[in-house]
Amino acid sequence: MKTQPEGRAVMLGRYIIENRTTVRGAARNFGISKSTVHKDVSERLKQEDPELYEKVKDILEINKKERHIRGGLATKRKYAEIACRRKKIRHF
Repeated sequence: MKTQPEGRAVMLGRYIIENRTTVRGAARNFGISKSTVHKDVSERLKQEDPELYEKVKDILEINKKERHIRGGLATKRKYAEIACRRKKIRHF
């Protein structure tokens, strides 16, 4: 995705708001690094579109507060999958 950083920052900001996604999710969707997304929405977007920046900042704050919950759920899924695989192995 080769675009001007300022235009990309606005596109990323709109995507994060519309999809209520994380920095990681936006990076995956646009094929760029988390660092680039973070720099775009925290620095460039503030200069380019301050109103959009405030909305994105609110969503990223919510994500930050919820990340420990998502991490716990991911760990729970991981170990459930491991247990399921072990169960299948024992049946053969």
